[in-house]
Amino acid sequence: MSDIDVKPETIAKPKTKQPPLHKVILINDDYTPREFVVIVLKAVFRTSEEEAYGIMMTAHRLGACVVAVFTREVAETKATEATDLGRSAGHPLTFTTEPEE
Repeated sequence: MSDIDVKPETIAKPKTKQPPLHKVILINDDYTPREFVVIVLKAVFRTSEEEAYGIMMTAHRLGACVVAVFTREVAETKATEATDLGRSAGHPLTFTTEPEE
């Protein structure tokens, strides 16, 4: 063996780019019962009773509230599911998505 130190080549790993995130937003309306909104938030977004109530009240006071942040596909799926639950019960409950900045 020689006295020369040979170091293994460093392999550069490409950085995996994180997918862009999207916010799911609850839009306030004056017709959907508050209790129903809480039920939908708990069912679709797996929030606790207290979290769901806080989100609902924030949307009620401010007109809209960010519920959660997901990848685009998950955000759109959850927003559609939550909106469809409202519509199937005869309520104008609406959830939208938008890119997170």
